[in-house]
Amino acid sequence: MTAARRRPPAPAARRPPVRRGMRLLGAVSLGILTASGIGHAVVAHMDSRLAHVDALGGPRDRAASTRGTNFLLVGTDLRRGLTAAQRTRWHLGGRACNCADTMMLAHVSRDGRRISVVGLPRDSYAELPRPGKLKWAYGDGGPALTVSAVEKLTGVPVDHYAEIDFGRFMKAVDLVGGVDVCTAQPLSDRYTGLALPVGSVRMNGGAALQYVRSGYGQDAMDLTRMGHQQRFLAALVRRVTETGLLRNPVKLDQVAGAVLGSVRTDRQTTPDDLISLATGLRGGFGAGSLEFATVPVEPTPFRVQGVGTTVRWSTKGAERLFDALREDRPLTGAAGTPASGTPTPSLRPERVDVPPGSIRVQVDNGTAVTGLGARADKDLRGTGFRTTGMPGNTTRHDAQYTMIRYDPGWDRSAAALGTALPYADLLAVPGLGPVLRVIVGADYRGVTPVRAGEPAPAPQPPPQPVEIKPVRGDRMLCG
Repeated sequence: MTAARRRPPAPAARRPPVRRGMRLLGAVSLGILTASGIGHAVVAHMDSRLAHVDALGGPRDRAASTRGTNFLLVGTDLRRGLTAAQRTRWHLGGRACNCADTMMLAHVSRDGRRISVVGLPRDSYAELPRPGKLKWAYGDGGPALTVSAVEKLTGVPVDHYAEIDFGRFMKAVDLVGGVDVCTAQPLSDRYTGLALPVGSVRMNGGAALQYVRSGYGQDAMDLTRMGHQQRFLAALVRRVTETGLLRNPVKLDQVAGAVLGSVRTDRQTTPDDLISLATGLRGGFGAGSLEFATVPVEPTPFRVQGVGTTVRWSTKGAERLFDALREDRPLTGAAGTPASGTPTPSLRPERVDVPPGSIRVQVDNGTAVTGLGARADKDLRGTGFRTTGMPGNTTRHDAQYTMIRYDPGWDRSAAALGTALPYADLLAVPGLGPVLRVIVGADYRGVTPVRAGEPAPAPQPPPQPVEIKPVRGDRMLCG
């Protein structure tokens, strides 16, 4: 399978790291995966804590050069340092798989102002060189084969590598005081033991691990699980930046001590680089500096003899995504989501595919404007949508933009609701269910009338690739 167009190989020598880009990537490479920042207070003994591996190897047929800097971030299924009680409590029974449990490709823009994080499904079909799953590369050949497999699949060169295991992840989250995650409906997962109520919850390290591991098996493409991971990372960055962790040398030393013992990086990453990472985090960095995407995949699993069920990438969709990384282009629009347009005044109702009366909607006010949620609920009901009639309020009251959250299985309903609220941003939330959620922002300006068009007599089109649109980190946080 060819997932992305290959370019002529670049010279074997790796280009020098982009300093400004490396500073900013701290929120992803060590700020996200290890929830830490590294300050000058820990310089003297940092080098002895940091482990290095031969992840990048020597001269080889590398992918074409890109503008900016690319990191491969890996979370491994290793449980060293965890007691038997911890493994039982957090549902970490069984044997560790010695595989890559999570993989993300992070691109730092050349100007150092943007980090694009692309989730790579761990069951993606890959030649290792034997046919297999991408996650097997770690067990077959360690970090070096993992990097090589990702470069071959994406056509994007990997400049730096970082990994962390389960135990250190939990400790790091505890040391930053936990992370706030919210959900529009209760979440329960017997596999991980996750049990979340509706609303916002502050998670400690163990609960955070349950959350980022939950959802596996709920959909063939692992999209639910990857969505949890991306929302958690955005929330983690907000926690790190808002609590002033990077300005507290004592706390920095504690976090560094907790995580660096099992963080491994490529040999080209030095303590000086990590100091620069934290330095860049101290000014203006936040969840809005991140954007998240997932590789578009084919709608049906791909079975391979001797391998089992794998995930195939959509050739065109993956090519479009990785072309943007190579060319240093943002994945989202100026507002932080794919361009959604603005309402066009019209006296005639806009046509939609799904009758508004069959679309269930919960409206929540994300602003401090009293009664704005009730107004939006009334406007939508007056246009024919089946609202709950019980508008609520989000935990935070500073939403600038109106957002529609929807389950990918109800994408046609979301498109119809988006036609009525054409200035709203759409965010796919796997597992959300049939009720669409409208979070009313300060930009709310009424509803465009819609009506259902005549049903098309044409036969059903073939299944389309599964593609969740990229979204900026600050649009994934609790309202």
